[in-house]
Amino acid sequence: MDCDAQKLTSALADSTRFSIYQFVSNSKEPVTVQAVAEQFSIHPNVARLHLTKLEDVHLLTSYSDKSGKGGRPSRLYALSDQVVSLQFPPRDYRLLADIAIESLLSLGEAGEVALVKMGHRMGTEMAKRAMAEVPIDMENATLEEKLSHIHRLVVAQGLKPEIEPLPDGSLRFRVYNCTFSETAKRFPSSVCKMHNALLAGIFETYFGHIELQEDESMLKGCRSCTYTVVRFPR
Repeated sequence: MDCDAQKLTSALADSTRFSIYQFVSNSKEPVTVQAVAEQFSIHPNVARLHLTKLEDVHLLTSYSDKSGKGGRPSRLYALSDQVVSLQFPPRDYRLLADIAIESLLSLGEAGEVALVKMGHRMGTEMAKRAMAEVPIDMENATLEEKLSHIHRLVVAQGLKPEIEPLPDGSLRFRVYNCTFSETAKRFPSSVCKMHNALLAGIFETYFGHIELQEDESMLKGCRSCTYTVVRFPR
C-alpha cells in the first residue's frame, strides 16, 4: 500500500477520530477544539490530539480565529481542500483527471459533450455502488431516508453538502467545496457542466426524472455552489 494511504488508513482507523472527521466534514462552519470536545464528550486535550492527527495527514486544515473577539485566539478546524484517495496516489489522480479533461476538451464541442456524459455516468454509477454497499428499499424509502443516503454518498466524495426540502416539493442542494476546484479554474464552464451532470446522475438514481438548476457558483464568487433540484412524478 502506498505510504500516504497507510497514513490515512491509520488516522481513520480509530472510531472516535473517524467520527470527528465526519463531524468536521459535515459542519457548515469551521469548528473549535471545544466544540469537538462537547460533541463527543471528551476532554479538550483529547479532542486536540485527534484533530492534530487528522491535520497531520492533510484531511483537515486549521488556522487561528482572527475575529477580534478578544482573549486567546481559538484554533479553527475545517475540511482540507486537498482531494484524498485511498486507492490511487492523490497527485496521480489529479494529474490523470487533468489530462483526461484536457484531452476531451481539445476535441471541441464533441469533447465537451462526451465530458458531460462521462460526469452523468459517473454520478449514476456512484449512486448504484452506494446502494449496493448500504442497501435501501427504493420502493418504500421515505424522502428523509433517500436524502440521508445521498448526503452520505456526497460526503464520501470529499464534499461538504447541505440538502433541504422546500415547500413546493423541490430540494435545495448546496456544496461548500469542489472536488474539481483546481481543474475548474482552467476550464470553468466545461468542468462545471460535467460536475452538474455528475450531481444530476446521483439525484436521478434516487428520484427518477429531475431537473438540476444551478443558482449560485463558487467560481462566480459565491460562498457555495447552490442548486434547486426539481422532482417530477415517476
